[in-house]
Amino acid sequence: MSGPQTVDPVVSRAKFAREVTAYRALEGTYRKRGQILLDAEFPEVCVMFAALKLRPSPIVACVVVDFTDYDVQPLSVRFVDPFTRAPIKASELNINMLRRPPIPPGMPKEMYLQLIQMGQMPATDLMQFNSPDDPPFLCLPRVREYHDNPAHTGDAWLLHRRSGEGSLAFILDTIWSHGVNPIEHYQLVARMPAIGMGLNLERVPE
Repeated sequence: MSGPQTVDPVVSRAKFAREVTAYRALEGTYRKRGQILLDAEFPEVCVMFAALKLRPSPIVACVVVDFTDYDVQPLSVRFVDPFTRAPIKASELNINMLRRPPIPPGMPKEMYLQLIQMGQMPATDLMQFNSPDDPPFLCLPRVREYHDNPAHTGDAWLLHRRSGEGSLAFILDTIWSHGVNPIEHYQLVARMPAIGMGLNLERVPE
């Protein structure tokens, strides 16, 4: 749990139930893209992600979304080991949560994509951490860890609360679209006996 429950628990439980019900209504669709709900018991929802474009399909991420104090406080997102639920270190993270820069006005899309692939227009990493041994956090407005960070004191949760973009579905879709969907192939790492995962940067959203 990310903190004490100060909101009336009846309110948070009702909003938890509403969002879990909405998720389950589309659970078959989510499963087909490798997004699997492991369990949902207030105040936490645990969801695992697999990269289905790879064969065999690896588990690449697992998150616990915490509804404690929701929605006076935004949802908390923790990346965890899918088997033990222990928080993982940044060095153990298997996905990159990237966001492409917008296409500059007047630039042809083909040139833009070429510059992206060449690394001349670097993408922003939505996963942040202070050291490889620290737990990574999703640096995204509408996520509790973002708003709790002192660097974002000017961007209060209450500015986003009514947007609908702090919901369970929004957060999970962001993780899938920015971190899981771009993974398209295994990639041999020549400098060590290991296998990585290759990204198609054209699939990384802006």
